[in-house]
Amino acid sequence: MADYDVIIIGGGPGGYVCAIRCAQLGLKTACVEGRETLGGTCLNVGCIPSKALLHASHSLHEAEHNFAKMGLKGKSPSVDWKQMLAYKDDVIGQNTKGIEFLFKKNKVDWLKGWGSIPAAGQVKVGDEVHNAKNIVIASGSEPSSLPGVEVDEKVVVTSTGALELPKVPKKMVVIGAGVIGLEMGSVYARLGSEVTVVEFLDMITPGMDGDLAKTFQRALKKQGLKFIMGAAVQKVEATKTKAKVHYKLRKTDAEEMLDADVVLVATGRRPFVDGLGLEATGVKMTERGQIATDHWKTSVPGIWAIGDVTEGPMLAHKAEDEGMAAAEAIAGQAGHVNYDVIPGVVYTAPEVASVGKTEEQLKEEGRAYKVGKFSFMGNGRAKAVFQGEGFVKILADKDTDRVLGVHIMGPAAGDLIHEACVLMEFGGSAEDLARTCHAHPTFSEAVREAALACGDGAIHA
Repeated sequence: MADYDVIIIGGGPGGYVCAIRCAQLGLKTACVEGRETLGGTCLNVGCIPSKALLHASHSLHEAEHNFAKMGLKGKSPSVDWKQMLAYKDDVIGQNTKGIEFLFKKNKVDWLKGWGSIPAAGQVKVGDEVHNAKNIVIASGSEPSSLPGVEVDEKVVVTSTGALELPKVPKKMVVIGAGVIGLEMGSVYARLGSEVTVVEFLDMITPGMDGDLAKTFQRALKKQGLKFIMGAAVQKVEATKTKAKVHYKLRKTDAEEMLDADVVLVATGRRPFVDGLGLEATGVKMTERGQIATDHWKTSVPGIWAIGDVTEGPMLAHKAEDEGMAAAEAIAGQAGHVNYDVIPGVVYTAPEVASVGKTEEQLKEEGRAYKVGKFSFMGNGRAKAVFQGEGFVKILADKDTDRVLGVHIMGPAAGDLIHEACVLMEFGGSAEDLARTCHAHPTFSEAVREAALACGDGAIHA
């Protein structure tokens, strides 16, 4: 058996990034992964395949609604669902093979199989036990369901099943108005499904800035998605081809029912720690079933944890950041993650992105702030590509002008948000952003205009 400086359990974004960084820092490294391919949920059944389907369905929308306006005449394309799924699978293959190449390039050993920790300093894979000075748990998360809702991945599906349905359903019910539910719901709505979203709370995308969430919901309604808010799902009755979703309205206690061909359960995710043997090692857990950590160290010396198994947002890029930081800490360096500057993105059309504080959080903290807002209708480039819907909103400290939060709905919001991330990482002010020259015509000018609106006023508003 080879002895290692570090063994990482899990080959998802947190795990593979941690493994590569450990190897770059001169540590003898192995990564345990039981799937046939590396990349974890994100690359195989999550972020990457869903973005492929979002892109394909958005292209269809453009062809159906905007091509003729630009003088591109002809029959609207028909949907070859099998070919669309093949394109998605090809995208997955390219990305997962890329990780395998990076492991070879950086001399990271891939231990194929499912890992457990019989004792501190030991990782068991299959029948073999490997020794490691450090073990990093990066085993990710799995979809969580509701009582009375049994997932079969055929009629009642999680995001995994939603990515490989045999055909586009006529009627789809999405339980949960979070990021996954809205992204997959919008894919199928564009492909012709009648999509109804059932949400327990009175607002979509919990935790998002209220102003942004309301505008976002209006945009999705315009695209044909229906919403039933404040509804508690009681049970789902499924046959081989249909389902009935029973729910109760929280305000009136009225019981209602919806018919569906497919029900997507998008009620969040939970840490995946089954089979790791954590009880025997004495690793402390939180009340919510996450691994308790302090600077990525668990309660057991030599055992670390990162990503979805720990507290904080379940985001691939948060896991990646922690993977690099933990690797640096293991190698005796500082290791740092700024948890106040972790962006979140919803990849619908229009895209939605946020970083930092929401207006609701600032009110709760009693912090004096100012708001700079700019609509994409005032942005020449956005109007030219039929994407004038949405806005940029900047929240800055009333006295110091330091940017505290940025919220964007509009074209390329997921890319535009990083201008705000860099600014906030350096403690920048709205004026710093407003005085920085932005190329014309670009979507990013809208970010600058919102920064100008924090001062003497935007130019094009």
